[in-house]
Amino acid sequence: MKKQHPCGSNEWEIVRIGADIKIKCLNCGRTILLPRIEFNKKLKKIIKL
Repeated sequence: MKKQHPCGSNEWEIVRIGADIKIKCLNCGRTILLPRIEFNKKLKKIIKL
């Protein structure tokens, strides 16, 4: 993502894909639900598949 999570991590795992995308912070475990359009705007790069 373009911005860091408040816990300091910048790595996320995609948990669910659909109309909304659910991502999980790999440092603290917090999950966030984003609309697909907003997720596509905030995505910076994919590290691994």
